[in-house]
Amino acid sequence: MNMVDAVKNGFSNYARFSGRARRSEFWFWTLFTVIVSIVASVVDNALGLTTSSGGGVFQGIASLALLVPGLAVGWRRMHDTGKSGALYLIGLIPLVGWILVVVWACQDSQPGPNHHGPNPKGIDGGYGQFPGQQDRFGGPGQYGQPGQYGQPGQF
Repeated sequence: MNMVDAVKNGFSNYARFSGRARRSEFWFWTLFTVIVSIVASVVDNALGLTTSSGGGVFQGIASLALLVPGLAVGWRRMHDTGKSGALYLIGLIPLVGWILVVVWACQDSQPGPNHHGPNPKGIDGGYGQFPGQQDRFGGPGQYGQPGQYGQPGQF
């Protein structure tokens, strides 16, 4: 998924807190949010619209417009790792919460479908191969596990 697709997906699923979001969707959405915030801040400073607290009109509008889809993408990202979406709210705890959310958001997808929906990577996506799964050529699995019994090359 590229950045344009991630932004389109974020806005098309504006307030959808069910389902799963891949790492690329989450991180491209986060990058988009940072870019929009910087641009809004520059526009506010150029037009002299900043307030004494440091925020501005355009920055406030951008923050409000991106709040709900940002929460939804983060919520779905937690679902993709097999966690409850409510854990995304731990990010409200300064420092420790931010670190936890970043670590969780960097984790790979939970393999296969989970109770939040099918894996957005497809059937075989997440954590590499399943233990003991053959590669597509019938050889041993990714981490040195043997393939299926009775296959050529097996003892």
